[in-house]
Amino acid sequence: MIEIDDPADPRLDDFRDLSTADRRPDRPGGRGLVIAEGVVVVERLLASPYPVRAFLGVRRRIEALGDLPAPAYVASADVMAEVVGFHLNRGVLAAADRAPQPAAGELARTARRLAVLEGVGDHENLGSLFRNAAALGIDGVLLGPGCSDPLYRRSVRVSMGHVLRVPFAHLPDLAGGMDMLRHNGFTVAALTPRPSATSLADAGLRHRRVAVLLGSEGPGLTEEAIAAADVAVRIPMASGVDSLNVATAAAIAFYAIA
Repeated sequence: MIEIDDPADPRLDDFRDLSTADRRPDRPGGRGLVIAEGVVVVERLLASPYPVRAFLGVRRRIEALGDLPAPAYVASADVMAEVVGFHLNRGVLAAADRAPQPAAGELARTARRLAVLEGVGDHENLGSLFRNAAALGIDGVLLGPGCSDPLYRRSVRVSMGHVLRVPFAHLPDLAGGMDMLRHNGFTVAALTPRPSATSLADAGLRHRRVAVLLGSEGPGLTEEAIAAADVAVRIPMASGVDSLNVATAAAIAFYAIA
């Protein structure tokens, strides 16, 4: 452990200004780092294939992590707040480099249950969706067009670090991806609230290789995505409620196909 009392210390640059310039690679100046917050999420980072670069935290949080594989910078809460850009209630951060992800075809060959996303752009919804996927036995997530980065700091935090253990791959050609999934024995089920869709409970999806296709938070799946699926399924809801949050709907669908 290395004591730090100067917020300008260059050894803390991996953690600097997280409130205004997160480490997404598509941000100007971003370096593509993975940032984990809190003891539980940092422990999941340590158990993941992502190579840890450094830790920053108050002493008791750093000590709670035990032996560490990288420099651990110990600072006061006030020094941390100056570095990070906000007061960090969880008391510890870790920064890691990204790890290689499988190709979509490789993931499809080894998985039995997948989530396929189109246009899921909200980082908190994406993090919640990955947490649900981990809890309910989804083997991987395929990210279609318009999806945000699952390794964005907020997604990692909301997922409670489970985004670091659920494999994901990018699927830029959604229609071609549906053909690839069928070639690997999957039934593609598009989740939609439209009344003409088959009730999820009646779709016969349990104990099969299933890819659940989920759309964006506002308009949902595009017509092209629904047409490319094998079956359109819906979650029956009470009168006056037209839809659910995408992560909530995903959790229900994941449970239904187990």
